[in-house]
Amino acid sequence: MRLIQSIDYAAIAPPVALGLTAVVVLVADLFLPPARRALATVISLAGSLVALGFAAWLPTQDARHTLCFPGGACSYAADHFTAFFQLLFLGALVVVLLLSLTSVAEESLPTGEFHFLLLSSVTGMLVLAASRDLLSLLVALEVVSLPAFVLVGLRRGDPRGSEAALKFFLFSVVSTGLTVYGMALVYGVTGTLQVDGIAAALAPVHAAGGAKSSLAAAAVVLVVVGFAFKVSAVPFHFWAPDTYQGAPVPVAAFLSTASKAAGFAGMLVLLLEAFRPYADVWGPVIAVLAALTMTVGNLVALRQWHIVRLLAWSTVAQAGYMLVPLGIATTAGGRGAAELHTAVQATLAYLGIYVVMNLGAFACVAAVVRHSPRAGVEDFRGLARRSPVLAVCFALFLTALAGLPPGVAGLFAKLVILRAAVHGHVAWLAVIAAANAVIGLAYYLRVAALLFDLSSDSAAAPAVSGPLVARRSRTVWAAVAVTALGTVALSVDPQLLLHAASTAAASLRHSVAP
Repeated sequence: MRLIQSIDYAAIAPPVALGLTAVVVLVADLFLPPARRALATVISLAGSLVALGFAAWLPTQDARHTLCFPGGACSYAADHFTAFFQLLFLGALVVVLLLSLTSVAEESLPTGEFHFLLLSSVTGMLVLAASRDLLSLLVALEVVSLPAFVLVGLRRGDPRGSEAALKFFLFSVVSTGLTVYGMALVYGVTGTLQVDGIAAALAPVHAAGGAKSSLAAAAVVLVVVGFAFKVSAVPFHFWAPDTYQGAPVPVAAFLSTASKAAGFAGMLVLLLEAFRPYADVWGPVIAVLAALTMTVGNLVALRQWHIVRLLAWSTVAQAGYMLVPLGIATTAGGRGAAELHTAVQATLAYLGIYVVMNLGAFACVAAVVRHSPRAGVEDFRGLARRSPVLAVCFALFLTALAGLPPGVAGLFAKLVILRAAVHGHVAWLAVIAAANAVIGLAYYLRVAALLFDLSSDSAAAPAVSGPLVARRSRTVWAAVAVTALGTVALSVDPQLLLHAASTAAASLRHSVAP
């Protein structure tokens, strides 16, 4: 066997560029005086934009594969699916970096460590989306998770942050253990780590039935459970609300968008490429998880008074919506190539719209909590009087998350997943999703209404310093502006994202195989 593998450096350019940037930031921080530590953000943004440029260039080329073995199987694939997620991760990273400039300075976070950990986690995400074997997926997943633990607890002396980081760590350890055990069983049954080889080996095992098939089914369920933690699906969601509340707001925004998207990237690769022969096993599991996640997330969000916890439970519910299209594998009619392609397309489209909307909501929260650390929902009462532009933008994001105009992008996202569920012959799941969308209106519209409550009681609320003209606050406004423009663009012309999602779904070879 050939031990030396050729490497296509163009294919791995995005993670390499971002990983090198992380090292440069950490080393530069050692020599920068305290007054110049903000340069770390500039370096991080520059490196992120370079990686973003590489990720945008790759879709213009044919699919590239590297780290390949003599049999033809490759561990790294730079195709349209990979490019879709890498662009999503890097776009979210740019917004989080804009948000973090203020938080790092005002909360006395260690600048170099913060940016190094953030860039390292996203580097793992870039590799995760391109990984095509179990070992690469597992290592990339841990590279995503380990820096995130530290980011959550980076506020030294804050007991809430330490508690949040500990909870996040403990739940992650359990989920990783389940994932590793499931992957070990898969390897024992199939004798390979490559996702395409696993699919080829599982097909005859499933057809033959017996104890070996039951063992493979248990392994598939264990792996699905492990990734359900990463996407904060019920009942593996308990870490999310406390973690988001205890973390700095930019870190909470990062975990609720980019980190969640990374979980979906790994889950889709495994379900649609490696575990496709066992769709009749994981399909019902995903359908049940989707129904539970939507319902629990929305019902608990109704009773939240803390704005970050409300958004945390909202992200739990949103994860349920994203799982709905994959639940079509519950039925035999939903396991066809065309139906699964539509399901993946719907999940990717919803995910892309969700990341933009949710980042915008957290950006608005970051602008307000600087002057109101309590971060209560009531602190947003009368925001339209103190900062009309910010109130309008926050209302846009909230209505989009609820699926109402003027946030038409959110309405389009929900219609896409409902259509996929109906066409996949799981109408009961579509009904549950529609009912939960109605429940979600209650808490989204409650907050949106408070923004424009101009009663005299709201005059005592903390000010938002007018237009936020302070130099560091401008980056928060830039994050709000970028996400608002993205939401408006997706509301006006969602077809661009839908086309990208369709192309990305088609790149999963087994998802379109007959």
